[in-house]
Amino acid sequence: MVSTLAGVWLRTTRGLGRVALAWLIAGVGAAGPALAHDGGGRGGSMLSLGDSVVFGYITSDGPAYVNPDNFLGYPEIAGDSLRLDSVNAACPGETSAGFLSLTGPDYKCQPFRTHFPLHESYGGTQLDYALAYLGANKRKTRLVTLSIGANDVFLLQAECGGGANCIQAGLPTLLAQLYANVNTILSNLKATGFKGVLMVVNYYSTDYSDPAQTGLTLALNQALANAAAANGAVVADAFGAFQKVAAAAGGKTCLAGLLNGDPQNQQACDVHPSLSGQRLLAKAVEAAYRGSKRWDD
Repeated sequence: MVSTLAGVWLRTTRGLGRVALAWLIAGVGAAGPALAHDGGGRGGSMLSLGDSVVFGYITSDGPAYVNPDNFLGYPEIAGDSLRLDSVNAACPGETSAGFLSLTGPDYKCQPFRTHFPLHESYGGTQLDYALAYLGANKRKTRLVTLSIGANDVFLLQAECGGGANCIQAGLPTLLAQLYANVNTILSNLKATGFKGVLMVVNYYSTDYSDPAQTGLTLALNQALANAAAANGAVVADAFGAFQKVAAAAGGKTCLAGLLNGDPQNQQACDVHPSLSGQRLLAKAVEAAYRGSKRWDD
């Protein structure tokens, strides 16, 4: 398994550069028109887009899903630190294709938003909401973050039934399509006239001691980095931040306390960040924001 996926990584990186991708992040979404935000009396606003990691999703949390305020993600934490009003439009299970079209391949976002509310209410796509929000809040928005792509991989895994040969065959096409989708998302966000910091938050590996899993995460991250570079976006390095902390636990992200427990296995973790993991993601976002030449414009 390790050698097979490592081979996929090496072959794929020829087209995309050095790559990687963690088997992460499932997630899900809601409905309604974009409303203007006043910046909360702070220094502006921060619009966060993406999947379950951004949403703050917790697996099998039952009745808690009826109130999105039960879920805290890095946008709320970073927004508080940066004194920016946090606007979290993420949908658990969102894919890059689903972000662009309600009829695009989906990984659990549509079922979630059919039954439960998101942090922000909208009826169209996440891109539609983002464009409407920026149109109404262009001058007040200082930062837009995007985390998307892990569910694209989960969808491929599901379609392949976990078969390594099938995943190997489909991965290059998936990564090329992911690049195209993220490029479309970022270019559309820029086309609104947004002048703040545009940021892609990459993915952590759920186990840095596993070369195949970590290599896959790197491949995903490279596709994201390429799209970011093509659109003048900065990258928040979640991969490096988690890797540094997980090193003390032998590279085991779970044992470092950065992931939520797996409800099906008391000795393991699922793919979503714990509160300490979300705080670490927030620090990565804050560092990238402050490192941008535009952050204090």
